[in-house]
Amino acid sequence: MLTHKVYYRLKPLIPRYLQIQIRRQVVLRKKVKYSHIWPIDGKAARPPEGWKGWPDGKRFALVLLHDVDTDKGQQKCLQLMQLEEKMGFRSSFNFVPERYNVSSELRRYLVENGFEIGVHGLKHDGKLFLSKKGFQKQAIRIKHYLKEWQSCGFVSPSMHKNLDWICELGIEHDTSTFDTDPFEPQPEGVETIFPYWFNNSSNHGGFVELPYTLPQDFTLFILMREKYIDIWKKKLDWIAEKGGMALLLTHPDYMNCNKGRCTIEEYPMKYYEEFLDYTKGKYEGQFWDPLPMEIARFWKGRMVASKL
Repeated sequence: MLTHKVYYRLKPLIPRYLQIQIRRQVVLRKKVKYSHIWPIDGKAARPPEGWKGWPDGKRFALVLLHDVDTDKGQQKCLQLMQLEEKMGFRSSFNFVPERYNVSSELRRYLVENGFEIGVHGLKHDGKLFLSKKGFQKQAIRIKHYLKEWQSCGFVSPSMHKNLDWICELGIEHDTSTFDTDPFEPQPEGVETIFPYWFNNSSNHGGFVELPYTLPQDFTLFILMREKYIDIWKKKLDWIAEKGGMALLLTHPDYMNCNKGRCTIEEYPMKYYEEFLDYTKGKYEGQFWDPLPMEIARFWKGRMVASKL
């Protein structure tokens, strides 16, 4: 935690291009070291106890989320939404309430068109989980936005997390974990490609945790500088084979929506379009593609039914 505090204190002083270059070197070293568990950790395929499968006998589930980290990303949301609509998909857009001016018109338009809205931290400044007192202070504001936006889902910025504390938010679902991702600041994976119920011993209840199970776009295309979606395809095929949940978390901030040259922290949006096209082309009719809140409610209902 001390290293974490020092990093976020120094981060504003380090040019963005240098931050990325440093992270690229770290990621490339780790990619070799952890090749036995990334992008696939075989232990994560074990189904939960009593597992009877997805609704309507579907082979696997596909969940799409977008973390909108900046106003630049917010400006790309409509184009991303229209792409998904055209291809027959829906997703959740998760906004940072107090980092930029979140458009109420955009939020309303997304919901009216069948998409979901989630809360992505509060300020996205790396300080949410530095102390319990600090978290509780920010949690008051986070709960305000959850209520105002009529949202039931939360995503932790940079996958910083303390699930016990997150219980205090009163949410239905959370995405602050992953099956395997040794490149994150808190690199411990939960070793499952299925949702799971999390609760603590307090009176704050619990929520359905939806770990992301496909590598994040920033890791693949900005840090690793991949030029193809082969890793996404490989992991998706493995999840489909094992009957799990393929949850892809991407960022419109890093997508280049036009045909111009990408900056150091951009990749062509066509990569995401290629993923959707591959999924639909190879697995059409075989997967269930719910919104995060729909899969969370299914999972909670399954848990309740198992106790009857």
